[in-house]
Amino acid sequence: MVSRRTFLAGSGAVTAGGFGLLPVVAPAAQAATSSTSGSPARLLPAFERPKHLHYGDVSKLSGGDQTLLTTLQGVVNRTRPELYFSFDTGTMSTPDAKWLADMHLPTTTYQNPLDLVAKYRHRVRGAIVHDPAVPDSLNVATTLAGLEDAVVADADQAKAHGLRIVKDLRGMFDDDRVKTYRWQLDHLFPRVTHKLLAGLPPTRVVAVENVQWKEIAREARQIRDSSNRGSYDLDVSAALGKEAVFVRFADSFTDDGWGASVSEVTVKANGTQIAHFLPGTPEEAPYLFDGVNSSIGGESNRFSDGGGYFIYRFEPPAGTTSLVVTVTMWNQYLVAATDTSPTRIEPFAYFRDYVVATKALVSWLPPAGETGELLIEHFAKYPTLAPYMGWFANDVSGEWDGVDLASQGGSPVIAADFYMNGTVHAGFTAPISAKVRPVRRISKPKNKVYLTLTFGEGDNIQYCQRHLRDLWDDPKRGEVPTNWTISPLLLETGPGLFSHFQRTATANDLLVCGPSGAGYTYPGSWKADQLTQYLKLTGSTLRRTGMDQVYSYSSRADDKWVLLSEEIARGYAEYTPLKGIMQTWDGDILVTRRGGLPIVGIWGAPGKGAEYKAALDAHIASWDGSHPLFIAGLINAWSWTPSDMATLAPLLGDPYELVLANTFFDLLNRTL
Repeated sequence: MVSRRTFLAGSGAVTAGGFGLLPVVAPAAQAATSSTSGSPARLLPAFERPKHLHYGDVSKLSGGDQTLLTTLQGVVNRTRPELYFSFDTGTMSTPDAKWLADMHLPTTTYQNPLDLVAKYRHRVRGAIVHDPAVPDSLNVATTLAGLEDAVVADADQAKAHGLRIVKDLRGMFDDDRVKTYRWQLDHLFPRVTHKLLAGLPPTRVVAVENVQWKEIAREARQIRDSSNRGSYDLDVSAALGKEAVFVRFADSFTDDGWGASVSEVTVKANGTQIAHFLPGTPEEAPYLFDGVNSSIGGESNRFSDGGGYFIYRFEPPAGTTSLVVTVTMWNQYLVAATDTSPTRIEPFAYFRDYVVATKALVSWLPPAGETGELLIEHFAKYPTLAPYMGWFANDVSGEWDGVDLASQGGSPVIAADFYMNGTVHAGFTAPISAKVRPVRRISKPKNKVYLTLTFGEGDNIQYCQRHLRDLWDDPKRGEVPTNWTISPLLLETGPGLFSHFQRTATANDLLVCGPSGAGYTYPGSWKADQLTQYLKLTGSTLRRTGMDQVYSYSSRADDKWVLLSEEIARGYAEYTPLKGIMQTWDGDILVTRRGGLPIVGIWGAPGKGAEYKAALDAHIASWDGSHPLFIAGLINAWSWTPSDMATLAPLLGDPYELVLANTFFDLLNRTL
């Protein structure tokens, strides 16, 4: 299984001349037109090319000030991109700074980015004031800001910056998410763009500096099979003394995706029970202080992996001298406690420039229960192929249910909630080659294990913008044949990004399409006629970006991934230029042919280097060496680097041969 839970020797660079580069030109018209293939020639609204950028480092600003600026950016950049911000540390080694430098545009730097509000105040009608007591009103305010050419602010910000209040949402909604977004859908849908819909959290959790955590319990073994499951008494009395005690559950091994998992919690103060709950239930809600980086698993357990965590807050009675938290817990837990509130809640500012500029409707509807039903209504109102841009609440059902609902509704998903300066990157044109990378042809398959290794997460355009850029800049990149999943929709959302990766790829770097084509989706969940439209769109974008392999999801049944059907594979074969499909799989080795295309089940393992190699050896243990064996291995993009790949490769001697995906499928096509 691969999800954002477990995963978000070159011979020189590829030159522009070798790829027959063609410029990507944004059409002046906003509306999509039809291509001869039957897919839209342009899926998303177009932006003008920036000529000069006013730049500021907003990394130290509050979420409220960042929201003020990103919504201002949306109004201003709708006409022509002029505003660009750095959301990192402000150094030239961060992704925002690197992409800015790569554009080679004239810039004006503002030491205080908030000065830009005064500079561009004449370009906006005023402010939409959100209600701090109703977090989701921030999303309604963002939708209105796009429609009214306004910024989003609270009342104090509007006064401080001399902004006329265009609409005041204070007191308009109670804290009922369904009612809030129902009002928005009923009243604003007729006015918004129907080319896309967005999903953004209204708030973010920000760590408070200098909080002192005391470690309470740690699993020192790399346990991934729940074999240490048990009831643990965690004495957090040392954190008593202030109003509340905060208990954090994290991952003791952050690089392999098997962190703390909790299914029941009981709290006793001086021996008397003051709390008891199961994760994901209403009884948990009063105690869950921060669950943003966690999810609910199949056993009604709350878990968090890698660098994630979740925090409970317990307020014991006055005079408590003993506080014990008893948890049913397993896997690689790391538990710590503090008496200081470790985080604060702020507005979530990211990607709002793009939402405002495109006049999109933005909501935040977890895909379960009443909110899930309302999300289904949203998808039903939009035309087929209108993308859902942003992300889903990870709590409760999260990614799987969210993408599944979008697939059923005919909307590909573009993970973009942390995509910064999207209005600038969408407008910046750059050369993208339509030429397919030549195959390193092996004359005759041998009785070897042909292994192709692929970094996941490429459907996620924010990953492409940020983490992939960091991985790409690793000096060891190019030493090992590596496939890199990437979104072909960067053709419209970030042509400069796609161009950079394509132009600077070595002979050992191959760009392949991320799941499952032109946007993240589960093909098995689509209606047949809508899937045909999606596959035509995928074919169009692949032909324009020179890719002919894809990593695809399928659908799930009984908590298992299902093999892509003959009909779906035939659709890929008919409407796209694909030479092969790597699909999610959690069974034995899968190598088959469907619809005329070779399909392999993608396989993954925890750990790095020697541990990955040992798991690989176990995976092929039944192979007798009498025929070629084909293995598609997935690499965890959030914990591996090209340097790690350079450590693994020397371990893969006989019978393994590492190849790129194009060579892999060329061999497979001649073997099946």
